[in-house]
Amino acid sequence: MKVAIVMGSESDFPVVERSLRILKEFGVDTEVRIISAHRTPDKAVEYGKRAEEEGIEVIIAAAGKAAHLGGVLAAVSIVPVIGLPIKSSTLDGLDSLLSIVQMPKGIPVATVAIDGAENAALLAIQILSVKYEKLREELKEYREKMAQQVEEKDRELNKKLCI
Repeated sequence: MKVAIVMGSESDFPVVERSLRILKEFGVDTEVRIISAHRTPDKAVEYGKRAEEEGIEVIIAAAGKAAHLGGVLAAVSIVPVIGLPIKSSTLDGLDSLLSIVQMPKGIPVATVAIDGAENAALLAIQILSVKYEKLREELKEYREKMAQQVEEKDRELNKKLCI
């Protein structure tokens, strides 16, 4: 199982790193690249075309501003693409979000929240879990831990309020 995280610029890495941590926590093989849809368009197209033969099963495409990276990769690959809009401009990432989410019919790019790196990784894991039962079980455990953490915070809060 392999996920590629492709970012449009090195400045996207602090956000992307959160995806990488979760993917590694789940034992997913990852490849991290910097490829710009605008400054290296030929490289982006070639990367997307080769993704499937390189064993990549999901691509997370992180980009800010005119965030066309995910769309370019999705246009030339059958591999599922998750767009991760990066907050990198005066528009607080809204430009990135709209650039990614407004794909034309026939070329879908799943899209997560602005700077939603954790959800991009978890969505990639969910997609992979259709094929890999081990991931599906680990994802169930992950969600159970989250629920337990909420329950614990609830108990702590109520303990404080009762004092």
